[in-house]
Amino acid sequence: MSDTRRRVKVYTLNEERQWEDRGTGHVSRLTRCVCSSAGSLLLESKINPDTAYQKQQDTLIVWSEAENYDLALSFQEKAGCDEIWEKICQVQGKDPSVEITQDPGDESEEERLEDMLESGHPLELPPCEPGCLEELEELVMSVLPSPVRREKLALALLSSGYIRKLLQLFRTIEEEGDRRGLQQLHQIVRGLLLLNKATLLEVMFSDDCIMDVVGCLEYEPALLQPKSHRQFLTETARFREVIPIRDSELRQKIHQTYRVQYIQDIILPTHSVLEDNFLSTLSSFIFFNKVEIVSMLQEDEKFLTEVFAQLTDEATEDSKRRELVNFFKEFCAFSQTLQPQNRDAFFKTLANLGILPALEIVMGMEDEQVKSAAMDIFSYLVEFSPSVVREFIMQEPQQADDDVLLINVVIKQMICDSDPELGGAVQLMGLLRTLMDPENMLAPASKAEKSEFLSFFYKYCMHVLTAPLLANTDEEDPGPNRNIHLSVCCVSDNFQTAQLLALILELLTFCVEHHTYHIKSYIMTRDLLRRVLTLMNSRHSFLALCALRFMRRIIGLKDEYYNRYIVKGNLFEPVINALLDNGTRYNLLNSAIIELFEFIRVEDIRSLIAHIVDNFSTALESIEYVQTFKGLKGRYEQEKQRQSRGFSRYRRDGRSFQEDEDTWLNEDEEDEGVTDKSKSDYGTFMESEKVKESQDKENQPKRTASGSFKFSFSHSSGAANTANGSKPPSSASSSRAAAPPSGQTARVRHAPYIHSHACISVPLNHSCVHILV
Repeated sequence: MSDTRRRVKVYTLNEERQWEDRGTGHVSRLTRCVCSSAGSLLLESKINPDTAYQKQQDTLIVWSEAENYDLALSFQEKAGCDEIWEKICQVQGKDPSVEITQDPGDESEEERLEDMLESGHPLELPPCEPGCLEELEELVMSVLPSPVRREKLALALLSSGYIRKLLQLFRTIEEEGDRRGLQQLHQIVRGLLLLNKATLLEVMFSDDCIMDVVGCLEYEPALLQPKSHRQFLTETARFREVIPIRDSELRQKIHQTYRVQYIQDIILPTHSVLEDNFLSTLSSFIFFNKVEIVSMLQEDEKFLTEVFAQLTDEATEDSKRRELVNFFKEFCAFSQTLQPQNRDAFFKTLANLGILPALEIVMGMEDEQVKSAAMDIFSYLVEFSPSVVREFIMQEPQQADDDVLLINVVIKQMICDSDPELGGAVQLMGLLRTLMDPENMLAPASKAEKSEFLSFFYKYCMHVLTAPLLANTDEEDPGPNRNIHLSVCCVSDNFQTAQLLALILELLTFCVEHHTYHIKSYIMTRDLLRRVLTLMNSRHSFLALCALRFMRRIIGLKDEYYNRYIVKGNLFEPVINALLDNGTRYNLLNSAIIELFEFIRVEDIRSLIAHIVDNFSTALESIEYVQTFKGLKGRYEQEKQRQSRGFSRYRRDGRSFQEDEDTWLNEDEEDEGVTDKSKSDYGTFMESEKVKESQDKENQPKRTASGSFKFSFSHSSGAANTANGSKPPSSASSSRAAAPPSGQTARVRHAPYIHSHACISVPLNHSCVHILV
């Protein structure tokens, strides 16, 4: 429709009393308020003779159709709003000059009769003089219960220019120091706000009146001394134009919105639900102002282009760049008033102008305030346009090194968070989780995005994320004759470090659940589960539980390749030792470990049952307060009976195992279309291993004396796909010679299951390499 007069935005009021934008369309039928957009119906509402319609700010019509269901139409042009308003008044038999067509309250019959008797007489206001303030205060308070009388008082105040006269009187009384008169003016102005009339708010919040309104509200009768709100707004709160705003209307709208928001949040905190309802027009006034500000800024391409140019200019001073970042933070916060579709388009506009490269620059600054604001902006971008962020991230390797990639900058910011409570790290971990979540990449067109982004992340970023974990689970005795067993957990007793490792484990656990193929390859080629399980020895119970949860998620997948990996590495040993060390204490760790074994029993995971009973039945036979371990042994005995009848389920020859390995390496378990790479022959693999063995010592993340981590990014992109950690260790060390103390169960140390000329199959870049040990 070419007629822009009837172009409207449709809003509904949600449970949090916030207006939500439902879309933009045209009013096509006057008698039913039918709003449509591109052939789809946005709203169809019949003009009801008994419904109370309210006109606000010349371009808004607000009404309620059912209990707790409020609607609003925001017209592009005043003429269109007037046309629809006249039709509504015609249907209800009202004069179009009124702002509200019906009485929405449930008045008593006596009040209705009183309104009818007064309807033909205009309300008379007392003279605007100091001696009449008490009479005016009583009048304002008396009309609040009746919508009709509130309407009449508003008309009387507007028609006579009474508000400006009242504010002029305030200045006179304040000069004279009449405290009683100032307190009466406070009650009067507060009552005028509670009239809930948009036309009154437009006058009271105009440039020449708003500071006097704030002044009246400073003299609350309950306070011994008046507040200093005007001093704060004029002296403390400074409006800084990072780039000069040439549009005077936009500048005035920004000033007005800030001051009205201050009145709502600071001067007039809501004391009751009743007052909250009376101030709904005030909330609407602020909301639509913010929508208008965002729209005006977004349309001013010259202004935004100039802002981005200064933000990315190396010559820009740090203080200036700080102001620019804070401006964008507020800009993004204001954008929350937009509907989701417009919000996504808004952030795409910022991305096209270069917000992400700019964030890379400011995140590298030493100013903590700037970095915090940049992270807030990044969180807005990830929340509303994760695909845009992912697209930018995947384009970076073509023009940047690993250590300056935006996502690695974010990861290092998470790792190096100086907050003792790791508040920023928790926020950034949530953002990384959103970016890595396949659930927001489910559209058919996003299959390539899913495959490409996950491949990118595991190639360029996963080693940065796991660096603190590897640094705190390092091996001792790296000599050639060492047994393949990790030392006791060397994690620092630092609580902040333990919290960080817990966050990293939480993210890795998420990967196990959602990135089946990529994380499986990463865990097996780097023997990651063994490193994680060393944290079972941490004195921080929450960290031990995180390590256990990581293993629980892996076992929960019931994947035989994971099961073989666990059996070969004898990875139940640290879990069982933790159970035995816990003794008879009934705590969360005990319950979590018991639940792990109960899951294996209930799900009848036979390869794990056989391994547990064969290797740990003696150590576990003393635990009788649950039937879990007896149940495991019972299932094991049942399986042995089946084997004796010729149905062996546990033995697998080398040929069948090799076939299964090839099957797993050649299939894409996430339907990601991962391209098979050429297989490396044994000689090439062994030669590359010699080179990497020397590089591993240099690339290993080092822990500094201050507790932070030092990273090395010297490896190539190819090295990121191969082992950058240590070689997978074998099962366990030799058993202890010393006997356990009386009353305690011995910790388990079983001999490794290594036979000469045994064949170990190691998945590497979609190839299967056999190593004789």
